[in-house]
Amino acid sequence: MGLVDSLVVFLVSLLIGALGIHVGARIVTGENDYAHAVWTALLGAILWSVVGFLFGWIPGLGPVLVFLAYLGVIRRRYSGGWLSAAAIALVAWAAAILVLSLLVGAGVTEFDAFGIPGI
Repeated sequence: MGLVDSLVVFLVSLLIGALGIHVGARIVTGENDYAHAVWTALLGAILWSVVGFLFGWIPGLGPVLVFLAYLGVIRRRYSGGWLSAAAIALVAWAAAILVLSLLVGAGVTEFDAFGIPGI
């Protein structure tokens, strides 16, 4: 896969991840800014990667720290507390799964989204 192909896959994955966060934020907080969701997905994915690199190797605790860092990004970027951030993350994950399932079924993409953990 060339550089252009990799960039396209990254951008499409980021936009799908951001769509999930956007849907989650709209349902949980009523906020309706897709650009904000794109930046949240990007920042969340970057922090997820950094914290995962530094602490992800610690059995049991590492994955918890990584997920809390991701939730912290959502909590900081959207109104509400930790429960709202967790609800946004849960809805984001479910929305991304739905969108990706439809796109994979149509043969458009692979099952991957940048900015949504576990996908």
